[in-house]
Amino acid sequence: MSWLDSSIMRLRGAAQGRTPDTHSLTEARQGKYHYTIGPYSSPVLSVKPGDRIVIETRDAFEGAVKTEQDLPSKVLTMPFVNPQNGPILVEGAQKGDVLAVYIESMAPRGPNPRGTCAMIPQFGALTGTTLTALLSESLPEKVRKIDVDEQGVYWSKRVTLPYKPHIGTLSCSPEIDSINTLTPDAHGGNMDLPDMGPGSITYLPVQTEGGRLFIGDAHACQGDGEVCGTAVEFPSTTTIEVDLIKGWGLQWPRLENEALIMAIGSARPLEDAARIAYKELVLWMEAEFGYERWDAYMMLSQCGLVRLGNFVDPKYTVGAGISKKYLAPE
Repeated sequence: MSWLDSSIMRLRGAAQGRTPDTHSLTEARQGKYHYTIGPYSSPVLSVKPGDRIVIETRDAFEGAVKTEQDLPSKVLTMPFVNPQNGPILVEGAQKGDVLAVYIESMAPRGPNPRGTCAMIPQFGALTGTTLTALLSESLPEKVRKIDVDEQGVYWSKRVTLPYKPHIGTLSCSPEIDSINTLTPDAHGGNMDLPDMGPGSITYLPVQTEGGRLFIGDAHACQGDGEVCGTAVEFPSTTTIEVDLIKGWGLQWPRLENEALIMAIGSARPLEDAARIAYKELVLWMEAEFGYERWDAYMMLSQCGLVRLGNFVDPKYTVGAGISKKYLAPE
């Protein structure tokens, strides 16, 4: 039995082994990509729990940065970046439920796939921004184009980075707000967690009928923190499976893969994001894995794992995890 067969999604999902339909969400079918995540845009697709969706995502710059001479300040109109596919409705999803999104695969898209990394004025972790106001000048603006395939990310003649793709932005719609695609929060959003790639399941709290799933911002690779403000941004063909867990009632997103479970928090300052993540993990261990609350709290001080998503966006993201080997029943 594979780990997926014993996952929370498989054990508690509404699909329960039904033969899935496979849907194609191409650029043509998507039409207009979205720069806000909310309840007011028209759905592009409706699926049943358990269905697969093959999605053509655009890069974070929607293809506008074509060469290393195309400076973002000249070819982009802020805040119209980070375009999202969707919204996708999931049959039966209601407020208080959870959408489970299993990322099956991610492949570079296009005849000569290239990724883009950029230093953008007033954006990044080591420069002044509108939220971290400094009198010093902005860092230089730079663009780097990088060849990408499923064997590697060819940073330079000297360095080939591993191809470790993940989805930067994954969300259900908030109930009433429409939130820009650069901001993570309890709905998900631009979390930029490197763990959110093929072989992972993300659990998103549902706030609106149908869930209204948004997805985009594919990265060919990224280090913890996305420190300069961008990963290796690339257009992808991403295949996901979507299931529905009724009545789980999560407050914040969660993640599961073969090795661990992880709770995810987003806030400023960074330590508050970590506090949210660890609090949610303690409560998860207490509610579903047979731990007494303070035992879980003390044990996580010894074996808890922290993953830094981004610390460059309007809110920062932290995942707090624990190895599944500590969750086995006594």
